[in-house]
Amino acid sequence: MIQLKRVYDPIAPEDGRRFLVDHLWPRGIKRENLALDAWLKDVSPSDNLRNWVAHDPAKWDGFCHRYFAELDGKPETWRIILDTAHQGNVTLLFSARDIQHNNAVALKLYLEARHLSEGEQ
Repeated sequence: MIQLKRVYDPIAPEDGRRFLVDHLWPRGIKRENLALDAWLKDVSPSDNLRNWVAHDPAKWDGFCHRYFAELDGKPETWRIILDTAHQGNVTLLFSARDIQHNNAVALKLYLEARHLSEGEQ
């Protein structure tokens, strides 16, 4: 199962493996306090895409479409998450204030769709 959590939320045993999926390290968090399995910054959206969306929820659908196209071109950045999710819980960590419109939410949607399509093969 793939879950989402802000980096500022408490760590829980049910988190399973924890992956930070932001491009930048979150403010005010020490690396040793995050209980992180890996920082997968290459799975985050490109600088151009992040600048284009500029945290604007009105651009959410366009952001997802463009981000999914980027992810299609770099499966080596997200494959570890999906492979790990087949074995147990995975938590995607993010620092954005908007918990509904951020790259971790979009990445979760993308990975769940990939998981379903792989199950159909």
